[in-house]
Amino acid sequence: MKNNIIEYCLKKKGATKDYPFGPDPLVFKIAGKMFALIFDSKGNYLYLNLKCDPVIAENLREQHEAVRPGYHMNKEHWNTIIVDGSLAESDVFDMIDHSYDLVVKNLPKSLRESIPK
Repeated sequence: MKNNIIEYCLKKKGATKDYPFGPDPLVFKIAGKMFALIFDSKGNYLYLNLKCDPVIAENLREQHEAVRPGYHMNKEHWNTIIVDGSLAESDVFDMIDHSYDLVVKNLPKSLRESIPK
């Protein structure tokens, strides 16, 4: 599923990938702001950090064991999704969309308008 997640993130308008912290994690940005981080686990799972509205973040954590407070992030605004097969790929993609949309919404108008249509 890792390749699908990477491809999905890169299909977002204006998305770029970067390694600002070294070889791990892989970071996806829009206009220089992070919207997704992928950590390669030492075990069998992938860890995906995504920005999330605090109310929705709490609900997701209550509903899904694979959704936890953001690892090494502001735990109010970020979730870590353990990609272990317990969530449908479409649910993970919806969470990526939400993260991307939140980041874009908070960009200054000039930056939002510079994102390719």
